[in-house]
Amino acid sequence: MPQATRGYAATSPTSPLGLFHFVRRDPRDNDVVIDVLYSGVCHSDLHTVRNDWGGTVYPTVPGHEIVGRVTAVGSAVTRFQVGDTVGVGCMVDSCQHCAACAKGWEQYCEKGMTGTYNSTDRVDGSATQGGYSEHIVVRQEFVLKIPQTLDLKAAAPLLCAGITTWSPLRHWKVGPGSKVAVVGLGGLGHMALKLAKALGAQVTLFSRSAGKEADAQRLGADRVVISTDKAQMKAVRGQFDLIIDTVPYAHDLNPYTATLATGGTLVLVGFLGMQEPAVNTTSLVLGRKSVAGSVIGGITETQEMLDFCGQHGITADVEMLAMQDINTAYERMLRSDVKYRFVIDMQSLKSAA
Repeated sequence: MPQATRGYAATSPTSPLGLFHFVRRDPRDNDVVIDVLYSGVCHSDLHTVRNDWGGTVYPTVPGHEIVGRVTAVGSAVTRFQVGDTVGVGCMVDSCQHCAACAKGWEQYCEKGMTGTYNSTDRVDGSATQGGYSEHIVVRQEFVLKIPQTLDLKAAAPLLCAGITTWSPLRHWKVGPGSKVAVVGLGGLGHMALKLAKALGAQVTLFSRSAGKEADAQRLGADRVVISTDKAQMKAVRGQFDLIIDTVPYAHDLNPYTATLATGGTLVLVGFLGMQEPAVNTTSLVLGRKSVAGSVIGGITETQEMLDFCGQHGITADVEMLAMQDINTAYERMLRSDVKYRFVIDMQSLKSAA
């Protein structure tokens, strides 16, 4: 039977999020029904709500960093049972047959992955709605197991911020002896520092201003380089095997590409759109350097990341909030006034009026 549920939704690009009553789709034989316990707050939620990328269909319920408990399973479900603690990330389906899906890269599905919210169910055409809600229904192949060793509320951001930075670390084979730099210390950047350090890399934070050294070192950085200081940038030229750039707006990449080692890669994980100023290709061509992009990660890779975090005790640094405070949290997020990820305690939704 379909489940009536409550959530917080935006009804236009300019309206605040507010209480929204809707009905989840009928659970199918291969579906898992989940009570949402915690939902992380991602910049993508804000971009979608405000239609920054275009294509938002209203009303929309954001949230794709979801931790919850299984309350029902379909007859064909073999991976989960009632009572399991599980996670759901940025996608809830894909074609499962294309070349990308066959590689475990469902996020790059050639027919388009189905987003956790602001997307369309592949079977019945209904709108998908996210984790700022009481319940969610997801096919078992896109549900993840949360290690029992992790603090559940702090594990929620791993489902987006964690996998977004883990995927390039694994794709470019970071390990002991690797030299990794991270641009930007926010939700993504703080996870990149933690994960790169746990993989054995020598880790550097690029920051535009001083004052972040102590926090960066606590999170795993071996050093901090002030990117606006020409002398400091000159001192690290040609050093890094991988740079993870988490900055969510257009910015000059050229000072950073100069710090790549021969054969090194700068991977963008935070910005979608045209970069300005243009990238000077001279150092790329003469040093076989690359500028690349990466988005979230596949389901197998995400489970690998969760298991790794369980083994190493890695979670996000979070600030908890009630569902009713989400609009204030969005304004604070725009000011970078959070260290380093908001997480909603969905029990607060029970008192929503």
